[in-house]
Amino acid sequence: MKANSILALAVCALLMPLKSFAQEVTITVTNDEKCQRQEVVEVDADAVFQKLGLAKDGKFIVKNALGQEVGYQLTYDGKLLIDASVRPCGSAVFTVKPGIPQPMKVFVTGKQYPERVDDIAWENDRTAYRVYGPALQRSGERAFGVDVWLKNTPDLEVSKRYATELGNHSQIEALKAAGKTDEAFQVEIATTYHFDHGYGLDCYKVGPSLGCGAPALMDGKELILPYCYASYKILDNGPLRFTVELTYNPTEIKGDKNVVEHRIISLDKGSNFNKAVVWYDGLSKARDVAAGVVVHAEDTESVVLGKNFVQYADPTDNPSKQNFQIFVATLFPEGDVTTTKLMSKKPANGIAGHAVGVLKNYKSGNRFTYYFGSAWSKNDVRTQREWQLRIDEFLEALATPLHVNVK
Repeated sequence: MKANSILALAVCALLMPLKSFAQEVTITVTNDEKCQRQEVVEVDADAVFQKLGLAKDGKFIVKNALGQEVGYQLTYDGKLLIDASVRPCGSAVFTVKPGIPQPMKVFVTGKQYPERVDDIAWENDRTAYRVYGPALQRSGERAFGVDVWLKNTPDLEVSKRYATELGNHSQIEALKAAGKTDEAFQVEIATTYHFDHGYGLDCYKVGPSLGCGAPALMDGKELILPYCYASYKILDNGPLRFTVELTYNPTEIKGDKNVVEHRIISLDKGSNFNKAVVWYDGLSKARDVAAGVVVHAEDTESVVLGKNFVQYADPTDNPSKQNFQIFVATLFPEGDVTTTKLMSKKPANGIAGHAVGVLKNYKSGNRFTYYFGSAWSKNDVRTQREWQLRIDEFLEALATPLHVNVK
């Protein structure tokens, strides 16, 4: 190539306009419904990064329409989360621009507690949950499903509860060994998370059941209950969403000797409901799978079966002394289940049966998505009728999502 041709190409390259990036990006969240909406919305994070010319680890700030900086979260699956409040038939506008964000308040978090037989517990500003781990299974204790921990505070409490509960076990046992049973009881009643000290407690009975929202393969009308998780990976850990992936030990079902259950569970700020995505590997043919809530012998009447939900007013582990209810539910927004009660002919351990949604002819590897959650009559949902309203509005919100536009 001649020298003058090379020079001409170089001049053209210099004259070509450089790709320009936006100084800020506008995110508009629109509500088409005639009711107030408050929920965590998902934005395509890559779209925001590309418009701002930021690398995926680039720092940025999100502000609301008043110019206030608001917290956000980037998720493992490429979403930018923003907690949006939107008026009926209105819009909320957020701006995003490069910068160093202020420290964000954490509303949702979770972790494994190896000091408590490998529990994985997580919470948001409404309630808390836990699943049981390998150390508990090795102990022989039969606790299978999802546990509910009640809260009546938006503050994060679970780690403090574990620390207080476990930190006093040795003192209580020493007092008992010394014959000081009254003193031991006073220490226990002052520190155990099984009593309410003004911010909630653990009084939900799980045992060999689904608890609140666990899945199970079925053999006819019998639930093949899962035991404890074998391994886990925390994918998101606040400030607006917690996500954990659980893998369970292989089990044998009708000649299939290596059936493995997988769950991805996520919980958002402000929500009474966890999202569960469940799948099984190793099934040689289609089988039925269910998810639902345990029904306890103290109250077998407070069960409501809807077309796409089951809900129950649980009486707690001591109804006459607690005198409150734990509202639980499992929701099936895809409407692909049959809801039913599976009651035991011989109730044991206080477990009378289950209220479940049954997905027929599930095929190995397919994803089964549903929601499960809870509320407390001493907190934000006072009656079962109010709980039903919360369920109805949540299902309606899933069916009519907020619209998110990025410019």
